[in-house]
Amino acid sequence: MMISTMLPDTVDVRLQIQAAYKIDESAAVKNLLNVIEISSAEESRISNQARLLVEHVRANRRKKIGLDSFLLEYDLSTKEGVTLMCLAESLLRVPDKSTAELLIRDKIAGHDWAKHLGHSDSLFVNASTWALMLTGSVVQWQTEDVHDIESFLEALVARSGEPMIRQALTHAMHVIGNQFVMGETIATALKRSAEVANVKYRYTFDMLGEAARTAVQAERYFDAYRDAIRTLKGVNGDATLYDRPGISVKLSALHPRYEYSQRDRVLRELTPRILALAEEARNAGISLCIDAEEANRLELSLDILESIAGDQRLSDWNGLGVVVQAYLKGALYQIDWLAELAGRTHRRLMVRLVKGAYWDAEIKRGQVEGLTGYPVFTRKEATDVSYLVCAQKILKNTDCLYPQFATHNAHTLAAVDEIAGAHRKFEFQRLHGMGESLYGKLLQNPDSNYSCRVYAPVGGHKDLLAYLVRRLLENGVNTSFVNRLADDTLPIREVVASPIRTLTSRDQIPNPRIPCPRDLFAQDRLNSAGLDLTDPIEIYRLNEAIRKFTLTVGDVPWSGDDEIERALNAASNAAGEWDRTPVAKRTEILDQCANLMEENRNELVALCIKEAGKTIADSVSEVREAVDFLHYYAAEARRQFQVPEQLPGPTGESNQVSLHGRGVFACISPWNFPLAIFTGQVSAALAAGNCVIAKPAELTPRIARRAVELFFEAGLPEEVLHLMPGEGSRVGARLTVDSRIAGVAFTGSFETAKIINRTLAERVGPIVAFIAETGGINAMIVDSTALPEQVVDDVLTSSFQSAGQRCSSLRILLIQDDIADETINMLCGAAAELIVGDPAHLSTDVGPVIDQKAKKNLLAHAGQMDKIATLLFKSDSRSEEEADNFFAPRIYLLDDIRQLEREIFGPILHIVRYRVDEIDQVIEAVNGTGFGLTLGIHSRIDRFVEYLHDRLKVGNTYVNRNMIGAVVGVQPFGGEGLSGTGPKAGGSRYLQRFAVERTLTINTSAIGGNAVLLSQSGND
Repeated sequence: MMISTMLPDTVDVRLQIQAAYKIDESAAVKNLLNVIEISSAEESRISNQARLLVEHVRANRRKKIGLDSFLLEYDLSTKEGVTLMCLAESLLRVPDKSTAELLIRDKIAGHDWAKHLGHSDSLFVNASTWALMLTGSVVQWQTEDVHDIESFLEALVARSGEPMIRQALTHAMHVIGNQFVMGETIATALKRSAEVANVKYRYTFDMLGEAARTAVQAERYFDAYRDAIRTLKGVNGDATLYDRPGISVKLSALHPRYEYSQRDRVLRELTPRILALAEEARNAGISLCIDAEEANRLELSLDILESIAGDQRLSDWNGLGVVVQAYLKGALYQIDWLAELAGRTHRRLMVRLVKGAYWDAEIKRGQVEGLTGYPVFTRKEATDVSYLVCAQKILKNTDCLYPQFATHNAHTLAAVDEIAGAHRKFEFQRLHGMGESLYGKLLQNPDSNYSCRVYAPVGGHKDLLAYLVRRLLENGVNTSFVNRLADDTLPIREVVASPIRTLTSRDQIPNPRIPCPRDLFAQDRLNSAGLDLTDPIEIYRLNEAIRKFTLTVGDVPWSGDDEIERALNAASNAAGEWDRTPVAKRTEILDQCANLMEENRNELVALCIKEAGKTIADSVSEVREAVDFLHYYAAEARRQFQVPEQLPGPTGESNQVSLHGRGVFACISPWNFPLAIFTGQVSAALAAGNCVIAKPAELTPRIARRAVELFFEAGLPEEVLHLMPGEGSRVGARLTVDSRIAGVAFTGSFETAKIINRTLAERVGPIVAFIAETGGINAMIVDSTALPEQVVDDVLTSSFQSAGQRCSSLRILLIQDDIADETINMLCGAAAELIVGDPAHLSTDVGPVIDQKAKKNLLAHAGQMDKIATLLFKSDSRSEEEADNFFAPRIYLLDDIRQLEREIFGPILHIVRYRVDEIDQVIEAVNGTGFGLTLGIHSRIDRFVEYLHDRLKVGNTYVNRNMIGAVVGVQPFGGEGLSGTGPKAGGSRYLQRFAVERTLTINTSAIGGNAVLLSQSGND
């Protein structure tokens, strides 16, 4: 079974939350506008109060030295703003001086820092600006009468040199970090909260930034939370629970696999941890709030919340809290569910309402995964209205919900105040370093009875700043209310405009600049539909398909010589007619086949799992890639083949060039992508006007047969496509020597490609087109500016997803020595969390290798590595000892790249450390392998990335992300050298290799003179 609970036994509201995740955005907004209860008179009062707040903030801006002023000056729509955030995100993490100086030169050069000097009223902003102009002024800032900035800088650099500049900028980053982070320890943060300017606020302390990747990290984070709770015990002991400080907890920090696919394990292991912290908070007399994270973790977080809310050990405590993100289309129903849960468990839950912190990531995820829609609203005003509707509902349930409204938006603040009326049993919240002026105005009257809590991050700048900056960048601070609030150039009426009126005035509710995931490629083609593997209903349906699907041994007989001969004859006879078939008809068949694959997706997924041993996630991606190939090549055929290209020439003459099929193509596909590559090769050949003899891998003929059945069901004439399963040494060899084969498309080993190439070259007759993609010894280069957590995530995905059986899989990780120890430890710890097992289980990360032969080869290589390399990690899975085709993932440390002499096709990662001054030798060694398929680079230095990309002979380079899963038409895939011939699959030039070009020249003036020229004779 994929996951123990397919359809959670839950109330209808949970089902509403799930349904709203995919609901049409216009319908979601219409529902919000129907239930919001704000009259015209109330809108007028809200606008007036918001105006007063904005006027106060602008009038008092120069008195503040916080993050608001800094973000206003260094707007993230400017190069300087983005550069500054990149420096803040990475500089403090770089351990070696030489790389730090490279980073500084890369980011500082070419920017006009001088224009920001004196532009802000904030001393903090101006001091930071001096540092950014390489003056070191933050270190010892003094008033100097400097008029000629360029001369001053030139003299300073000559006097102090790069080390001084590095120290100054590092200090500047610490100053900036101080604006983001309340304190590096809970004791420091608590002391800071007791300062005179801060005592009017309540506090909730957030201890961490990044999620845990390893069990050791999760344990350390648990201890940090527990110790912080114990430190807070007794603080404001005479006050009510709501007046005391609290703690905010990230569930992803407490478990290294906090994701829905690991639901059973997470509920079993994480629930006791969060319950233990909740008991600690109860005993300390403080509150504990569970922070919200990405939308695909929401169901899991609600499961955990429900479990601990019903625990009798917390029955007399009302300090349990949760965050609701208003940008989610299901936020309104989440409030309903929380009210029901509170009533059912006889407690009052604290509910922190926020706008949402992962908007950019949610949009990208929806597009990448081909979801039916986005879980979030695509317009800011829709989120603002959602916030007000949620606030309205929370305030109606104050008997069971304690409202906490987190906002820096003056209109939202005024609206909540208006909705609440005389009711004051709630609190506002703001982020540390932001919103002081806004809430200073609200709280300045001691009789106002308002309360405000500060969300205060706590931790080391080195670790926490990177996380906070990325959240800031992701949410586009330049377009947020924070910037608009303090920007004098924006009229106040625009700043305080009602989101309800703005939204109702829209002709189109969804943002037209953010296409629906299915419409990502506009008019060219549909994006393939994905499968949401966090939706219990979709998972249940897929599980049923997998459970019912069985394979029959020997049900795909191998082709005999007579069958091959008949297929060759039939295809040769049909080739001319198929090439003359209108392009519109050919591409209609391909698009219809794509539709049929999506209709039969669950069956195809089950088939990939059963026959190819693919995990569920990999199988879903496999179907999507096949669909993308069909739609993409159909679109490219319409663009390139449908209408001849008119060429320039002399007057009285028509010249054109057109593309036509070559005849019959042999398509030889591998077992590692038995549906996607098979379909891609076949659909490209068909789109170009060729008939096809398709030879699938011996190990996966059933998948190929089902694909062919769908081609025929879509309307493809049977004489155009012929499936010839069998041994490569027999069927493949028989096809490649036959003169009726006009071209070969092959994906597989380099050795087999060489044999095919030699066979084709020795044939009598025309030179045959040959397209080969042959894998590689793929490398990832990581420098010391890289974020270790991101590196670990991407290395694990690139190395072990699909059991390392992708052409693009990572084989060699080259990591700068200065960060190698930390990163390797984290990598090995994270690898230990991977689940090796049955690919039909949703929790499985690494399934079996394809067969016993592959396993034997991997064991032999591991045996060799055990002698010449250092084993850093080996999965403790017992599956390897069983008779099935499981191989425990391994990580080895090598002394030199050259110790890896050939491509190893499986879950084995090799690591080589390098010094920063050895990068040219690294480049030489990578190029020296002869392969050139995929390359990964992790670095924050743009010039370093460019340096590598310019010198490494690699087909596909991926920067600061994983290096597998190339998207059709987005990342055309294919290598060079020993990795293939090109052109790239899924690229605009691929179809041309399947075609011949023919020109047609007509002397149009041969009969009756040149009418066009004569008609122009009287014109000037």
